[in-house]
Amino acid sequence: MADPEYELFAIRYATRDAQRSEHFIGGDPHEGPMPMDYFMWLARGGGRTFVIDTGFNGEIAKQRRRNFLRCPVETLRAFDVDPADVKDVILTHLHYDHAGNFDRFPNARFHLQERELAYATGRYMQYPRLSHSFEVKDVCGIVRLNYARRVLFYDGDAEIAPGLTVHAAGGHSAGLQFVRVNTRRGLVVLASDVSHFYENMTSERPFTTAFHVGDMLVGFDKLRAAAPDADHIVPGHDPLVMKLYPAPRPDLNGIAVRLDVAPADAKGEGV
Repeated sequence: MADPEYELFAIRYATRDAQRSEHFIGGDPHEGPMPMDYFMWLARGGGRTFVIDTGFNGEIAKQRRRNFLRCPVETLRAFDVDPADVKDVILTHLHYDHAGNFDRFPNARFHLQERELAYATGRYMQYPRLSHSFEVKDVCGIVRLNYARRVLFYDGDAEIAPGLTVHAAGGHSAGLQFVRVNTRRGLVVLASDVSHFYENMTSERPFTTAFHVGDMLVGFDKLRAAAPDADHIVPGHDPLVMKLYPAPRPDLNGIAVRLDVAPADAKGEGV
């Protein structure tokens, strides 16, 4: 029996102004503006709905000086998805911009690499260079969910549902995972923070927040191996995503795009 084909969407909920040197280890010889977008993803098919990452809220946006555009959880209602009805949330990792708002899904179970929770509660969190990417209340919340038997842990690659798999690719965070989804245009790889921007992967220059640089470089190879070609890889924070893919409908223009269709021809360097 063939795997179901999922509808696949990216919801943009925040942005921040930044410079090129902030996004590449070792900086960049061509300094200039390079803004960042923040996304939540939605996969729907085979009678099931999967939310992939949960974003952050307005309070955290203010604390971290991010431009908060909208609540990503509430935006799900534009897709006729009630957060209370969501049964499955995949967390690519536990950084503040991917695991906030977890408490807005009261009936969901959470899919996570076991190594990520060990990392977020372990010895390395005594170092601000690594711990600054986490919010303590989010990490404690996931621990509580584990005690409530609402976290499903994985040790490496795994099938979550027919046509939807997770793939371990640590480096940016110790237990980072990316998600591969079967769609009407074939397999689409949601890179999350394995590659923040298209250019991180195409130039093989990892992002500045790093736990293990070698694993980050290997992560680029894993993305390529999991996807039919580069057009089927979607980076985690690149504003180009909103330009390359169409809105699901006119009222969601600038808010969300659908990733189950081919990207536009006009792409960024190396895409």
